[in-house]
Amino acid sequence: MSETLDEDLYQRTLRLLEPGDIELVGAIVHTDLAGQEDLEMHELTVDINDVISEHAEKGETYIYAGNDTDEFASNQFQGLTLDGEEFVWECQQLLREGAFDLVFYYEAGPEQETLANDLAALDHVERVTTVP
Repeated sequence: MSETLDEDLYQRTLRLLEPGDIELVGAIVHTDLAGQEDLEMHELTVDINDVISEHAEKGETYIYAGNDTDEFASNQFQGLTLDGEEFVWECQQLLREGAFDLVFYYEAGPEQETLANDLAALDHVERVTTVP
């Protein structure tokens, strides 16, 4: 993946984290999954949910796909707590240069380097870029 695309994706992710009701940080998970490997990409999203949820210490979560609302785009998902449906994370699954990049943002709190290392240890993850 070229540096220009990485920088563009990084800057776009930064804009998503602009101040709102809660302080957000993020991670861009660069994968080796090609466009036709959408099942594996969804399985990786489930694994990432487990890692982020554990680091966020908010209890058990489920993945909400937003199929029942027009406020969600295709390939946009949220991790919500089972108890109270609190926000844990949101992601966009992007196909860039033939491979999926998964952009996650979540409430500030988890130690970014430790979280990134745990995400990088998952199957199909080439590297992780954290976004303040």
